[in-house]
Amino acid sequence: MIGAVGIGGILLIPALVAFAGLPIHSAMATALFTFGFTGVAGTIMFQRRGSIDWTVTWPVLLGAVFFAFIGAWVNSLTGPGALGLILAGVIMFAGVYTLARWHGMPHPAFEGHARAQSVLLLALGAIAGFGSGLTGVGGPALSVPLMVLCGFPALTSIGASQVIQIVAAVSGTLANLQYGSIDFKVAGTVTLLEIAGVLLGARIVHAVNADWLRKFVAVLCVLVGFGLMGRELGWFR
Repeated sequence: MIGAVGIGGILLIPALVAFAGLPIHSAMATALFTFGFTGVAGTIMFQRRGSIDWTVTWPVLLGAVFFAFIGAWVNSLTGPGALGLILAGVIMFAGVYTLARWHGMPHPAFEGHARAQSVLLLALGAIAGFGSGLTGVGGPALSVPLMVLCGFPALTSIGASQVIQIVAAVSGTLANLQYGSIDFKVAGTVTLLEIAGVLLGARIVHAVNADWLRKFVAVLCVLVGFGLMGRELGWFR
């Protein structure tokens, strides 16, 4: 799902909590660590197909680098209940956005105004980076919806998101090594499977109409987000 639609990695954290028995802080830090490797795999695949617009990507990366570290630091200061609700909200946002199928503006914002567009992309990168460090979901969960809503083509946004994963994961992981808790044993197994999935997903998005996959991911995100929110609020007790 990361390779095909950009937002699939958002489901890893609830899975690590449910099936690996990790506390939410550790699950977020562990997931963020693995996204650095999936980012490398995705970047190679998209770059080979010429699907990364570096003019658009560089400003987003610069915004993500610093704010991912800040987000991971804030994560260490936040209670698990609040983190669970924030994570649920981010997952549901990604799902509802994808399900709504609103493609945003017809043209990229500030088209023809390079400086203003760079500032916008820098801000989008900062938001995506901070959210990535705070929740461990990886930059694409926020960068893809935000970039598409601002008029950037979906494939360009997904291509940029592959690179964003790397810088957000490295920056956030540096903070987590100091403030957080990474389960490297779980991360090793998950990373190998994630890389295989990214390679397959990247092939799918370049070869077929991936609308059905986007709908599946969207519904899954909404259901998982609702379930997480319900658990944190005690709806299912």
